[in-house]
Amino acid sequence: MRFGRKSICGAALLLAAGVAQAQSSVTLYGIADVFVQFLNNGGKQSWSERSGGSVPSRFGIKGSEDLGGGLKAAFTLENGFNVNNGTAFSDSSVMFYRQAWVGLTHEKYGTLSLGRQYQPTFWVLYPGDPFFANEVLSMLAAAGNVVDRNTIGMQASGGRSSNSIVYRSPNLKGFQLLAMYAFQSSVTQPAPQTNGNIIDIAAIWSGYGLSAGLAYQYQHPGTKTLASLPSILNTVGTEHFNSSLAYQLGIVNLQFIYGYHRPKNDDSSPLAMRLGAVHSYNLMQAGATIQATPADAVEIAALQRVVRGVHDNMWGLQLGVDHSLSKRTSVYARAGYMKNNGSSTMSWTGVSVTAPGTKQTLAVVGMTQRF
Repeated sequence: MRFGRKSICGAALLLAAGVAQAQSSVTLYGIADVFVQFLNNGGKQSWSERSGGSVPSRFGIKGSEDLGGGLKAAFTLENGFNVNNGTAFSDSSVMFYRQAWVGLTHEKYGTLSLGRQYQPTFWVLYPGDPFFANEVLSMLAAAGNVVDRNTIGMQASGGRSSNSIVYRSPNLKGFQLLAMYAFQSSVTQPAPQTNGNIIDIAAIWSGYGLSAGLAYQYQHPGTKTLASLPSILNTVGTEHFNSSLAYQLGIVNLQFIYGYHRPKNDDSSPLAMRLGAVHSYNLMQAGATIQATPADAVEIAALQRVVRGVHDNMWGLQLGVDHSLSKRTSVYARAGYMKNNGSSTMSWTGVSVTAPGTKQTLAVVGMTQRF
């Protein structure tokens, strides 16, 4: 009898463990991406090794638990790192730079999550960029991070927000609504900056090969600390209007993005006003992704950034080729050209422009491994 009771208890424990395993899951995942770069920056040539040229390198943990009745708890923790030297990507003071959130999701009512997460605006722009808003080698991402004397008094949308609350509706016949409110946050790298509270609302529709999205974001005033300025710069409240369109036509995915960014309270920072650093600007990009073969994709994008009221504009062209060696491993190449005009100082992320009005030419080859 004693042996029987032990056997029954053991079987019950095994059954319970099986049920728990079925109701919850945790996944470890990551990407390692490294590339060799040639750069001609205003006539100065250089070679270097960098990380994240096709897809940013990362290591993450994500999981979910079935709470019953269609309700699940979920979380994601995701850091960013550089394969070429093993350092943290962008901000070494942050453990999970890319994502850190926990939330509840329901199949009928949508998802509510809290933490550091992607902004609704990011999900509008993502399908419209052939280079998926890559933080390292996407011209779209570079345009959002540019340090330009005519616009540095404005807040910049970085794609992710800390201290945020995000609601994502369920997919209703192709339509989805996203909304976010983020409380004030601060960063110390790559430059000290305080971001004001953020409101972000977006609507996305997809179906019949078409994807279209609209987003509105308002960032309250904040601060920036730049080496070129004698004191902390108070940034003005900024409105961001963004839209994207993508249409699949056979093996070709046609893509388009338009954004308009303007100061809302241009008298809230006397220093920024004196510097002339609060000009509105618009951004337009047209491109395409061609799935030439099941293993080969070609990407092309042309972008123009124009600051209003001053001689400050930039246009660029970028070409990419990706070849899959397997489901997890691929090699790629990128080539790009940027031409700054007037006082424009734009370039790819991590590339400092030597002087206003310079040209940049870039060529890279790299490899990506997913695990």
